[in-house]
Amino acid sequence: MTRVLVLNCGSSSVRYKLFDGADVRAKGLIQRIGEDGGDAGDHLSALRDLMDRLDLSDLAAVGHRVVHGGDRFTSSTVITDEVVAAVEELIPLAPLHNPGALTGIRVARKLLPDVPQVAVFDTAFHSTIPPEGLLWAVDHELAERWGLRRYGFHGTSHSYVSRETARILGKPPAETNVITLHLGNGASAAAVRGGRCEATSMGMTPLSGLVMGTRSGDIDPSLVFYLHRVAGLALDEIEESLTRHGGLAGLTGVNDMREVLRRRAEGDGQAALAFEIYVRRLKEYTGAYLALLGRVDAITFTAGVGENSPDVRAAALAGLSALGITVDEDRNRANALIISPDGAPVTVCVVPTEEELEIAHECRRALALTT
Repeated sequence: MTRVLVLNCGSSSVRYKLFDGADVRAKGLIQRIGEDGGDAGDHLSALRDLMDRLDLSDLAAVGHRVVHGGDRFTSSTVITDEVVAAVEELIPLAPLHNPGALTGIRVARKLLPDVPQVAVFDTAFHSTIPPEGLLWAVDHELAERWGLRRYGFHGTSHSYVSRETARILGKPPAETNVITLHLGNGASAAAVRGGRCEATSMGMTPLSGLVMGTRSGDIDPSLVFYLHRVAGLALDEIEESLTRHGGLAGLTGVNDMREVLRRRAEGDGQAALAFEIYVRRLKEYTGAYLALLGRVDAITFTAGVGENSPDVRAAALAGLSALGITVDEDRNRANALIISPDGAPVTVCVVPTEEELEIAHECRRALALTT
């Protein structure tokens, strides 16, 4: 039960890591699958070549990252034909992500028919959110018929980082309250009470919540109706705008926070405004989750921006000293593991996320439950 191959399959890529316990034995990225000049002609040839190169002896499981499990999958699940069919039925909820995962699952099952395969869902960690946090004030019959509710995403990251934060604090996860801020090109916040998710910023899809690289985050829903009726934009155009041309890209033309910070430092007013919008939204969610949890032991930053941007971290928590939240400038600039001063009531951490390691952990847990 130690060796696990983790696959994250997109429509034209495969990211993989081979674990032996917590040790990484191999990792890599196969890109531009099916494209001219790409690494492979299709997923079958990509995974066949990959498996020929790797030592897969004594492989305990193959773990697959699946973005959306809907309300059917509230934990990682050993894959059967019925699970494959259910994930396929959930494609309308994640049309850009679930098809790639399904392709990877089908190919891996074909190539490794005797190895257990496990689906690890981004949404599963958030299934513990209580109903008042999952549901919106919309027609309940419509909501029940079409699955209109909050699902949340980045669950493997929030799960790993909140548990790792508890370890850093020297406390059991069940006794630790953490606000986790996963800040990458996609970004989300979560309130974790005693190891269980209490709230998260993304909703039915990964569009809502924080400002992201290309996604708008929270908006007034009427903006969609207005652009459709008054501006004459088709619904597909509006969706494209909010998901691919919103966020930092919509405000500045670039989706990379490093470039936004560079332009801001050079006096670019639009970049400065984008930065302020970004950190204000972070502060709004942090404040809301402080109120929701009541007691917070730590606030933890993770993912590309969260792990590497002292400016974002400092600005997001500025002015919160009355709530016991302060950042030590030197520790913050050094990207230290703990960036709050010694003895601060709320510890502020920077924890690198390890989503693939979490998937491997979930595979072992799921298999242990079925044996």
